[in-house]
Amino acid sequence: MNAGCRYLTALPALALFGWLAGAAHAEPLTIIFAGDIMLDDGPGRTIAAGGDPLAPFAAILAAADYRIGNLECPIATGGSAQPSKLWSFRARPDTLKILRGRFDAVSLANNHSGDYGPVAFMETLDYLAAAGIGHFGGGRNLAEAHRPLWIEKKGLKIAVLGYNEYKPRRFEAGPHTPGIAWSEDEQVIADIRTARAAGADHVIPFMHWGWEKSTQPDNRQRSLARRLIDEGASLVVGSHPHVTQGAEIYRGKPIVYSLGNFVFDGFDYENARRGWLLRLEIDRDGVRHWTTLAADIDRAGTPHPVPGLATPCGSRGDWEIAQCLNP
Repeated sequence: MNAGCRYLTALPALALFGWLAGAAHAEPLTIIFAGDIMLDDGPGRTIAAGGDPLAPFAAILAAADYRIGNLECPIATGGSAQPSKLWSFRARPDTLKILRGRFDAVSLANNHSGDYGPVAFMETLDYLAAAGIGHFGGGRNLAEAHRPLWIEKKGLKIAVLGYNEYKPRRFEAGPHTPGIAWSEDEQVIADIRTARAAGADHVIPFMHWGWEKSTQPDNRQRSLARRLIDEGASLVVGSHPHVTQGAEIYRGKPIVYSLGNFVFDGFDYENARRGWLLRLEIDRDGVRHWTTLAADIDRAGTPHPVPGLATPCGSRGDWEIAQCLNP
């Protein structure tokens, strides 16, 4: 049996709930990463009508120690739509009730956080804080935007960094102005080194990159992802293209180029209605196991699990991507 299918019969149920840790090892920390979460339009209407777009994945999210997503819209009532944007999103503050308790933190490093300008962006920071949801990849100034999200659980200290490299760049934070963290290679590397020097056991860059609709990463993504691992990242995760882009293992460390959409509507191409959750188990030595869980997104923007579908996964010591059945 080749490496690409060896998990299909061995680990179908364990792909969701994790593998049993050996008695000699500390229990790993389980982290989930989700792709683009947009709470305006269809998802916003579902919530306003009393629905819950995250209900189909509630149990999966609840089983993790820490949950992170990319918040692809401001949460606000103020501000004004920015010029030259083809699509501008702004979700109402009450939509955060579906994230509360399901996601511990969100990345703001994307091309929609500034859709309604700095007033709405600042409101977003305040509403997230009031809901008890952390944020990274954006802030009240440049220093805050580049500040890591620190996860300190089960004896681990993990730094998660967020960056956007999809225009418009005017959403970038300034020394004294709010906005997002822009992906400049040397700055990303400097942030990784700073986090390591501050005692991080692991650093995870969450990148907003790649061309929309492209199901394969481009040379820019590949070269930067590998360089980030060379500079100390324990894995690299991406989103933005609205489709999944596959994964690879480099120097024994996983790169998941795009998780695609998670909660999002309004797409007229089929690939945009299939996303992944990334579920990983990490200990002091690095990523022990990881798997992607498929989500089929309906016309209203609600994701649904897809049992029986094989998606990329891996385990420590593997040098090739395997495929695990979704439970």
